[in-house]
Amino acid sequence: MRPKGLIYKKGSSPRSGGVTLSLSKVERFAYRLLRNLGAGFVAFSFVAFAFSFGPVIRQEISFRFGSPGEIPQTSGFGRLIFQADAQRKELVKKEAEDLGVDSSFSLVIPKINAASNIIANVDASSESDYFEALEKGVAHARGTYFPGQGKNIYLFSHSTDSIFNVSRYNAVFYLLGKMEEGDRIIVYFSDERYDYEVKEKVITGAKDTSWLNETASEEVLFLQTCDPPGTVWRRLIIIAKPL
Repeated sequence: MRPKGLIYKKGSSPRSGGVTLSLSKVERFAYRLLRNLGAGFVAFSFVAFAFSFGPVIRQEISFRFGSPGEIPQTSGFGRLIFQADAQRKELVKKEAEDLGVDSSFSLVIPKINAASNIIANVDASSESDYFEALEKGVAHARGTYFPGQGKNIYLFSHSTDSIFNVSRYNAVFYLLGKMEEGDRIIVYFSDERYDYEVKEKVITGAKDTSWLNETASEEVLFLQTCDPPGTVWRRLIIIAKPL
């Protein structure tokens, strides 16, 4: 409240003393301006918070109070194994489309309701390359393989430079840490569907790139993101193998 009116009085006789304060027009204008600016900054802060963290807050609420996404069964190959190849591919394309992704190369994780297209052959050593890719979806590391080739497949929703960029870069894999052994991961590639099962979850150092060069005698899917989300402190690696 601004000071105004009689603030001091002594005695009750007509000759008693007192002090009265009153702001000038310029002072009143300045006061109102500062008050409105303060309210504006508060409102802006709420909007900025909602914009930055809205996607991940929705994911947390959905995960805690909602139900996990169902694993699509249309193209589970059991019922399609005897159908013509072209017809099977059309069914896979329709299934991916219903999940909001492209069957040419995409990822669906039912447990955390994550679905994203995958950008192929992204240079994991080039910040400009992978930051550009991560604005569009999950990145596939150049030099690693593709589903069905029997080798390592490395996908990442990589580091952000600030926690305020979580919604821009990391929301797809924000809940990746909730994954446990036995959970399902689905990858669509070249109009085919590949199902993987989580085998292991690893927390490693931020500069540990050894997983990119990991070799195995069978196909392995690696998913990488930051831990905790929005930081560059550590890396979370999910290791899954084909069903």
